[in-house]
Amino acid sequence: MAVDTAGQARTHLDLKSAQLSVVAMVLKTVAVDAVDADLAARRADDPDFFDNDPVLIDLSAVQAEDQPIDFAALVQVLRSHRTQPVAVRGGSAAQMAAAHAAGLIAAPDLPVARTQPREVIREVVREVQVEVPVPAPAPGALVVDKPLRSGQQVYARGSDLVVLAMVSFGAEVIADGNIHVYAPLRGRAIAGARGDTSARIFSTCLEPQLVSVAGIYRTTETELPDNVRGKPAQVRLDGEKLLIEPL
Repeated sequence: MAVDTAGQARTHLDLKSAQLSVVAMVLKTVAVDAVDADLAARRADDPDFFDNDPVLIDLSAVQAEDQPIDFAALVQVLRSHRTQPVAVRGGSAAQMAAAHAAGLIAAPDLPVARTQPREVIREVVREVQVEVPVPAPAPGALVVDKPLRSGQQVYARGSDLVVLAMVSFGAEVIADGNIHVYAPLRGRAIAGARGDTSARIFSTCLEPQLVSVAGIYRTTETELPDNVRGKPAQVRLDGEKLLIEPL
């Protein structure tokens, strides 16, 4: 009796395109031990800073370096700090070839709207029912009208993000543009994820775990001042400095 093995095989899996968020790690040195020390220092402040996040290694800041990068050692270091390196971009031909030999794939270079490389990372906010004038989001913004619980993530690719309910501690909201939270912001908020230094974060109740604009970030390790903690506030960049101001 003949068996249609090809027909059976087709039922075992489906192949679909997918978009996944990753942490872009901009290398500023080819010294792997220095990267190890920097990551160790960050995790000493926050042991749960990484949670097996997929990582894209950006080599644009070191592509002119003559000294080769030990990608095998770099991958091992990144994995030891609870990240999963998967791809590289922005390197010289020799660097990209060495990265490929270490099992990393090449990601396409993307235009970046900033003049200096910055690290991309994460941060949070609080509760109060207050009506305040907040700048309107741009047309085509992604709107979320349900509360975001710990472990949930929303990314507004190429647009603003508007959240009409609470962003809980441990939740993460990310946007290439501005972030508007018309409720307590207690999780991590990352605006200007692709380097837009004009992006801002607005909340009617700011109590964040982490806030970040174009890679410049602040965590709750540094307590917010009384005039913005739990109150309507905005987060913006002034040069390389992150400002948090009342609305």
